[in-house]
Amino acid sequence: MRAQIEPNFETARERYGKILKQILAYTAYCDDNGDPDGAKYRELEATLHEITGKDMSKFDLWKWWEADVAENLAFDIALPEPQLVPDITKDELREIVERMSTFEPRETGDSFLDAFYYRPNFAADGGYFTEFLKLNFKDTYDPRLFERCDRSGEMSELNADEITQILWGKRGEK
Repeated sequence: MRAQIEPNFETARERYGKILKQILAYTAYCDDNGDPDGAKYRELEATLHEITGKDMSKFDLWKWWEADVAENLAFDIALPEPQLVPDITKDELREIVERMSTFEPRETGDSFLDAFYYRPNFAADGGYFTEFLKLNFKDTYDPRLFERCDRSGEMSELNADEITQILWGKRGEK
């Protein structure tokens, strides 16, 4: 897939350590002192925004440990947002859908990539490819495409071809 579609792991790698350090420092501060007025939280948001340019309101920096680990949160924040790609092909769309639908083992020998390669593929709100589809297929994207559904009285999932066709919608073949 083209670089403008792929998650930018190199930028994430560059930002990751600094972001993780900030998250852990904030957590340690709160453990020791609390943050009743949220002043330190706002400081953390501002610092992370300065590093990434991202809107931090979509991340729960206060109670991240209830849902995930600090390393995953740091990666999600470090990874640049997806871009609008008006000339995406149907084959590229299908590859995205396949990545979001299947998890085949991949080991590169690069500990950073091996730890986070699958993270952008999760079909969860805020995930890289989920956000990519929302941006690039806003007229046809629905998160329920990646959920089990009742099909003729049986619970099943749509396959990659079915999801791709629904997302592709009325576009001409490319």
